[in-house]
Amino acid sequence: MQSKSFPALILIAILALVGSNSLYIVNETERAIKLKFGEIIDSDIKPGLHFKLPVLHTIRKFDARILTMDSRPQRYLTLEKKAVIVDSFIKWRIADVQQYYEATSGDELVAARLLAPRMDEGLRNQFGERTMYEVISGERDELMDELTVRLNTITQDELGIEIRDIRVKRIDLPPEVSHAVFERMNTERQREAREHRSEGKEIAEGIRADADRQRQVVLAEAFRESERIRGEGDAIAAATYANAYTKNPEFYSFIRSLEAYRNSFSSKSDVMVLKPESEFFNYMKKSQ
Repeated sequence: MQSKSFPALILIAILALVGSNSLYIVNETERAIKLKFGEIIDSDIKPGLHFKLPVLHTIRKFDARILTMDSRPQRYLTLEKKAVIVDSFIKWRIADVQQYYEATSGDELVAARLLAPRMDEGLRNQFGERTMYEVISGERDELMDELTVRLNTITQDELGIEIRDIRVKRIDLPPEVSHAVFERMNTERQREAREHRSEGKEIAEGIRADADRQRQVVLAEAFRESERIRGEGDAIAAATYANAYTKNPEFYSFIRSLEAYRNSFSSKSDVMVLKPESEFFNYMKKSQ
């Protein structure tokens, strides 16, 4: 019994192996072709479960999603013969599977090597037709769109590849030019700084001069006002003294004499030489 079941198991295993090698699946994100001894017999296999003959048929699958190729920075000349270093990338996908396979053997590295010189030539031509200002800010979007359309026409005809987008990540000046530009910018900024400082000093001098003038005006007005008040006070004092003197001239004369005595005899070191009959001693003589 066991000798009869063993060949059956072998047969089942062989059938299972053949069946597994006869079925294959193509995902939604893939494109596939069927080869018969290296010759393409089905150039666009749709996603799903499919059948093939083992050994006789070979299935090649490729990524159908949008792929990115990051290019190395390249040196280009603008319309005015100014050198720039451009760092860019390209978005692409397979448009014609058979043509893509025939041009690249289905190898993404080969496709990148074929795309790189075409993109380099396109960028070189586009930059050579525009000025520095246009490629940096003025017409960059227009440049990229035009290059995408032109390159897409070429790659679809020659490689079966559709170019979806081309973009510039960065535009730099060459190192030897960057240093000169930096020095020129530094010199320009220093010149502007000196101009601003000189303008600031001029404004500061004007402010100081105006402040000094206002100070002098304020001091002069204050002095004039103080003299006016002092004059008014002296006039009031003089009027008060005169009024008091007219009311009692003798008393006023007596008070003035006492003040004179106090001021004259306040210091023991002072010496006065007067005649005894001088009016200065009238109230001393008439002490009663």
